[in-house]
Amino acid sequence: METAVVLNVIVDNVIEMNEYFSNVATGEGAAPLLILVGTLLIVFSLGVFGVLTLGALGSLVTGN
Repeated sequence: METAVVLNVIVDNVIEMNEYFSNVATGEGAAPLLILVGTLLIVFSLGVFGVLTLGALGSLVTGN
């Protein structure tokens, strides 16, 4: 069950990352604003490229 060990490491890293990000997000100055803007940019980019990918896959299936 080597995959269980790998998944445990990934879950532990995600939990630790959330602790670090929560400390920064509740910090002083522009840090919370910068995290919010960065999150919005990433979500917007993933959404645009997701729609483009679905469109490309749809055009492969439908043809001309």
